[in-house]
Amino acid sequence: MFFENDLVKARLIKRYKRFLADVELPGGEVVTAHCANSGSMLGCKEPGSIVYLSPNTNPKAKLDWRWEMLEVDGHLVGINTSHPNRLAEEAIQAGVIPELSGYDGLRREVKYGQNSRIDILLENASGEDGAVQCFVEVKNVTLKVGDQAQFPDSVTARGTKHLRELMDMVAEGHRAVMLYLVQRADCLSFAPAADIDPAYAETLAEAIAAGVETLCYVCDLSTRGIRVDRPLPMAV
Repeated sequence: MFFENDLVKARLIKRYKRFLADVELPGGEVVTAHCANSGSMLGCKEPGSIVYLSPNTNPKAKLDWRWEMLEVDGHLVGINTSHPNRLAEEAIQAGVIPELSGYDGLRREVKYGQNSRIDILLENASGEDGAVQCFVEVKNVTLKVGDQAQFPDSVTARGTKHLRELMDMVAEGHRAVMLYLVQRADCLSFAPAADIDPAYAETLAEAIAAGVETLCYVCDLSTRGIRVDRPLPMAV
């Protein structure tokens, strides 16, 4: 995934109300940027941090800038949670995630479960029992604890719900996969953040025992774009 326009380097003043961030542009102008991340962004919102913005070209947008990345200890971290589904789709189609290869079709945001939408639905046209489907839920990971990437960075009842819905798909005879995309390249492994959301960690263990597959891939980031790079060991 390449950015449509060159990113602008700025300095973070503060992130607030979850979806807003005040930043100082190179010329000293202070503007408000859209922060497409509903999590706590623990460790990724320190005032004074170097951030990278993309111009918002949507004429209906209320804000002129979108916050894409920031620097943490010299490493880029992607905080825009609107990108992971696209990143996953591109990686699957390019064969970067071999565990998800071999399907004839790919659709995004398909209704399923209890009033939910699956991020990616992989399908084969035929099988012994008709269509063969693989339900893939994608989560963006930015939290780092020591050398370990962790998810979530705040309590997520919605994330726990998604795990249970994946379990339901397995019970119905489908394949279900929880895919974590780590948008930073300075982690050595991945684990659920049990100290932040023990209910999520417990449900993840239940989901794995029920047959839900888990995958974690780390991304390669630059100010030109982001791509899924390689698998990351998981401690789950």
